[in-house]
Amino acid sequence: MVGDRRSKILEHVIDSERVDVNELAGMFAVSQVTIRKDLDQLERRGLIRRQHGYAVAIAPDNLLSRLAFHYDLKRRIAAAAAGLVPNGSTVMIESGSCCALLADELANTKRGVTVVTNSAFIADYVRTSQGLSVVLLGGDYQSESQVTVGPLVEQCLVNFHVDQLFIGIDGYTIESGFTGRNHLRAAVVKAMAKQAKDVIVVTESAKFPRQGSVPLLPASAVSRVVTDLSLPGHMREHLTGAGIALTEVQAG
Repeated sequence: MVGDRRSKILEHVIDSERVDVNELAGMFAVSQVTIRKDLDQLERRGLIRRQHGYAVAIAPDNLLSRLAFHYDLKRRIAAAAAGLVPNGSTVMIESGSCCALLADELANTKRGVTVVTNSAFIADYVRTSQGLSVVLLGGDYQSESQVTVGPLVEQCLVNFHVDQLFIGIDGYTIESGFTGRNHLRAAVVKAMAKQAKDVIVVTESAKFPRQGSVPLLPASAVSRVVTDLSLPGHMREHLTGAGIALTEVQAG
């Protein structure tokens, strides 16, 4: 999806938010001309912005940029999660890059699956699929993350009871549990969890341990984590000790 160097550049820009072009050239041991060409490609795809000798991250919730790095790993995580979904079932999926790829995997590999989501991005991402039905929950629209939030979403959710809810996270620590970065989205996740038998986290191992800004769910509310084999050993022990099943894919 994005060349290996460009993917690493994108990841660094997103993590740092604003990076000097000279710094990038030194970091990747290439000329400034090469770096500028890489940045031009990333900007044309809407993944970063150029600004007076700097590369600047776009909104942190923008899924296009988040999809672009670690894409192959996220695709493997999504495929493993899709393997948990029976044909003909109805599932809930909250927003996130792994979640978007999960919806795409379901569209390509399953039959008769219905996805209930608050993510307009996911609904659009799988819009050409003939094998997937999507129910988009209405509510207040957050344009950066392309999700609906608020009491209207929570009112809609009472009409659904599903076996599986898939969510992304921004972090997990032993002290804080699963965390996110937006309190309105966190409220929707909590409301979704009440309507699901099993809550399944789909995310890269880099989120363990990492601290998000708002509480999402405690470990006791999650039944499974689908991630990669680079999960730190102490985190693996902690999660399994908390009764969470693990599905791990090759990291690279």
